[in-house]
Formats: sequence, structure tokens, C-alpha cells
Amino acid sequence: MSDDHRQHRRLHADALAVLTAWDPPSAAQGALRDRYVAHLRAHPDGLTRACRPDHLTASTVVLSADRSQVLLTLHAKAQRWFQLGGHCEPGDATLAGAALREATEESGIPGLRLAPRPVHLDEHEVPFCGPAADVHHLDVRFVAVAPADARHRTSDESLDVRWWPVDDLPDPDLVEVVTHALAQSTSEEPPRGDSPGGESTWAAADQPSR
Repeated sequence: MSDDHRQHRRLHADALAVLTAWDPPSAAQGALRDRYVAHLRAHPDGLTRACRPDHLTASTVVLSADRSQVLLTLHAKAQRWFQLGGHCEPGDATLAGAALREATEESGIPGLRLAPRPVHLDEHEVPFCGPAADVHHLDVRFVAVAPADARHRTSDESLDVRWWPVDDLPDPDLVEVVTHALAQSTSEEPPRGDSPGGESTWAAADQPSR
């Protein structure tokens, strides 16, 4: 078995465990969770973009340190504002790690503190994901908090990256996920330093493996 195959099996097992244990905030989110779990159980490659027509993706709602703003990207292909995220890659060991990697790459902000539990799920059709039509992203959304002195940049994948007030979002479709992200970030305050046991619930140290 190749190292890439072992790593993907680890990622698959992590995603299945995270979603199975997740407590959805609504019946609709619970139905989506069940859909994602069934997809993973049916498709060993269900987190890769090669799995068609559906595959899991990972994204992150990045909040400012005072929770008053959210960092969004103007997607180059969709030309809409989204939270930061994308496809899982061969080096990703965990779903949360994939979300953190994407957020770090697309924002240019080091030291993001990511909650290990998802905050929201969303299934949507993506007409620009490769040559096949009717591709669906089964997106798993996390929340992270940026350092107080965070400075962002715009990656090659974006037309713009900008902070937006959480009560003045550029797209109404963002309201639900940002609301869930705010609720989780305020109920589970990220620690400012290491906990006595050496592990933190919110993990800046949970960096991707590549």
C-alpha cells in the first residue's frame, strides 16, 4: 500500500468519525449529515475530486479576533463571496486539517485557531469543478479565529479577499453558516495558551501534514 493510499484511508476514517459523532443543530443538518456518512461508507474515494458526481470538501469561516468581522474570498470562477475552502489533498490527514490548510493558503494568515468540530454542512452543485457536469460538493464547514494582528493577502485562486462585518454580509446565503460559526466560537472560546494537558480544543497546532 502506498503512502498516499494510507494517508487517504486515514483521512477517510477521520471524516467518517467526525461526521458520525457530530451533533447537528437542526433536522435539515441532520439529514445532510446522514447523506454525507452514507456517501463515505459507499465510496472509499469520497473525499477526492475524482469521485463523481459527489465528493466532500472542507471550508472554514474565519472570524476576526473580536468576532465582529468574517474574512471572505471573491471566488475567481463563481464570482461570488464565499468562506475559505476547497478540495481535500493527498497530504491531508484530517478533515479539520484540510479546512485549516485551505484557510491558511487562501488567507495568508498564520496562526489561525480552528475548532475541530464542524459548524455547518452544505451540499451544492458546482458546474466549474472539472469537465463533468452536475458535480456536487458536500462541504463540511468549520470555524477559525484569526490573531488580533492578522494581515491577509489574496491568493491566485481569488479575485479579492476582504473582511466583512458579520451583520452586513455580501451574500444572504452566508448568513446561516456565519451565524452557526459565531455561536460556536463564542460558546467554545479558543485558549490563549497551552492547556495543562498539552492539548487544546481549538488547535492552531493541528496544522496539515504538508
